[in-house]
Amino acid sequence: MADEPVLILGSVIRNRRGEKLLLAGLLALTAILALIGIAIAFLIPYYGLARIHPWLPVIAGVITVVAAIGVLAAFILLLVATVLGRDVPYSRKLRSLVIKVLLPILVQIAKLVGIPREQVQHAFVEVNNELVLAHLNHGAPPDRVLVLLPHCLQHSECTVKITYRVDNCKRCGKCPIKSLLELAERHRVDLAVATGGTIARRLVVEKRPQLIVAVACERDLTSGIRDTTPLPVYGIFNRRPFGPCLNTQVDINRIEDLLKHFKPAPGKAP
Repeated sequence: MADEPVLILGSVIRNRRGEKLLLAGLLALTAILALIGIAIAFLIPYYGLARIHPWLPVIAGVITVVAAIGVLAAFILLLVATVLGRDVPYSRKLRSLVIKVLLPILVQIAKLVGIPREQVQHAFVEVNNELVLAHLNHGAPPDRVLVLLPHCLQHSECTVKITYRVDNCKRCGKCPIKSLLELAERHRVDLAVATGGTIARRLVVEKRPQLIVAVACERDLTSGIRDTTPLPVYGIFNRRPFGPCLNTQVDINRIEDLLKHFKPAPGKAP
């Protein structure tokens, strides 16, 4: 029994390494395909350009080389950030590039080689979390933090409406909302429950947080991170012992550890 926490920690570390390697491999494959595409885009019109003007192939070659160097530099920085989990130059712009442009491409490439979409999304969220932490650790800690929860954490038989006003919760203890409310009060952060992306976006506009700690499934976390970029979102996957969207659970200790890092409880040292 004494060795059980060590075994669990080792399993978590191995899983995260596997997710990093998965995303790094997909990034490398995407970079290779992008370079091949650039080469083809240059070679196909090469001889036709020479007929128009002798300098056009040279100009096209310079543009191609610059584009190839830019692609390589971006992917090298992404690989370094992915594998090492460290902040890199232009990290916010690179994160936006991955979220808005590369993630859909990575999902399609993974599909071609037989890797499930959910596995890529899971790896993306975990690597995104490390990039968010690395970026925030190099700057000022966020003053306004929003913990954003899915409605499925509430007990399915509960009749109390907590969307928009989570304080309506009766704190009966049948679901994690009670503990999460107490956690938010200890660390003086905003806590909100959303039933979908539209309400979540409205809450973000109203609360104007500097950091969002979001709890959801792989699909909703991925879309939520994409919708709120460049605002940093730290994603935590919910647990689904009864299936999707029904009496889900969450690792409250993980949320508290994160809040302790940035928002220590009043009277306690960071």
